[in-house]
Amino acid sequence: MRVLPEEAVNEQALCRVACRETGEKPEAIKAVRVLKRSTDARQRTIYINVTLRIFISEEPEEDCLKKIEYKDVSKSKSVIVVGAGPGGLFAALRLIESGLRPIVLERGKNVRDRKKDIVLISREHRVNPESNYCFGEGGAGAFSDGKLYTRSKKRGSIDRILHILCQHGASTSILSDVHPHIGSDKLPRVIENIRNRILQSGGEVHFEACMDSLIIRGDEVFGVQTRDGRSYIGPVILATGHAARDVYRYNNRLIYLRI
Repeated sequence: MRVLPEEAVNEQALCRVACRETGEKPEAIKAVRVLKRSTDARQRTIYINVTLRIFISEEPEEDCLKKIEYKDVSKSKSVIVVGAGPGGLFAALRLIESGLRPIVLERGKNVRDRKKDIVLISREHRVNPESNYCFGEGGAGAFSDGKLYTRSKKRGSIDRILHILCQHGASTSILSDVHPHIGSDKLPRVIENIRNRILQSGGEVHFEACMDSLIIRGDEVFGVQTRDGRSYIGPVILATGHAARDVYRYNNRLIYLRI
């Protein structure tokens, strides 16, 4: 439906719209849920486009959030995840769902300490090569205004990802907004909650642990070695992003892994 901003301001106002559009009496509308919402500001009069689920003479679901149960994987087989950006964090959650134990290695700092280093870039023109806008917990998107949307229609539904983000502290408004926006003020807490989920499930997260090389036997990757000499054995998921070019250069040659 196409409604005015004052008609889309809250559930009570949308209930009045639902009565008008359906012809139902107010007492018959038990609840209204916004499934999709966008703003049309192309004309002088601004409109809000909304897709609604209207509950007529029936009680609504108490919780619209689809929560995933993450079990204890502390005694399960370990998988090494290199990088704690969006790819690495969601890979770790997926591994826990599959009954595997993630060990996340991040070359940068945690999202809170990383923020201090980013401030120094503009304030003192000092760049920490391992903790900046590209490297650190949360990845390159952690400090880019908290936006979260894609124009790609070939990668399947992102509904599941949005529900996981809400489960870890994001506003449920991202479930209905056309261009979801978590917000830079909220995103660090969401990232921390995901990290805590990994730890509570028996996984590991290591910061300032830069991968130095892959451990390869024959044609098989057995694990990784970090810059400080520590070794982690297990299957490896590279979630390093495009900025970590040194990861893809090993012994001055490019290595392509078949996953």
